[in-house]
Amino acid sequence: MPSTYQVQDSDMSRCIESCQSCSRTCLETAHYCLTQQGVSAGSTILGLLFQCADVCQLSVRMMAAESEFHHQSCELCFEVCQRCAVECEKYEQDEVFKKCAKVCRRCAEDCRKMSGMTVQIKEGSRESLRM
Repeated sequence: MPSTYQVQDSDMSRCIESCQSCSRTCLETAHYCLTQQGVSAGSTILGLLFQCADVCQLSVRMMAAESEFHHQSCELCFEVCQRCAVECEKYEQDEVFKKCAKVCRRCAEDCRKMSGMTVQIKEGSRESLRM
């Protein structure tokens, strides 16, 4: 049976890979929007794709640095990836957007798991947890 550290390290590695893939896919989809779809630079979907790529890279950097705040960046990444997936799914006939939605959903799930793994209980909160 693997140790807790190995399991966490494995989960973190998977999350880092997922975030990197999501960032790359969102940037590719943004490029596709601009060159193939003629989407304006001020559109909601384009802005969201760039935000998703940015927050994914932030989470990668926080996890790679083993920052004590990586769970917070992963929580934000979860929320942005979820929203990006919803917006991409609106273009249901387009394979590029379908792929982006799928990658965003996978990243969101990996980030949700990562943010939940590192829940910290404040010292004063322990009393309320005792039965």
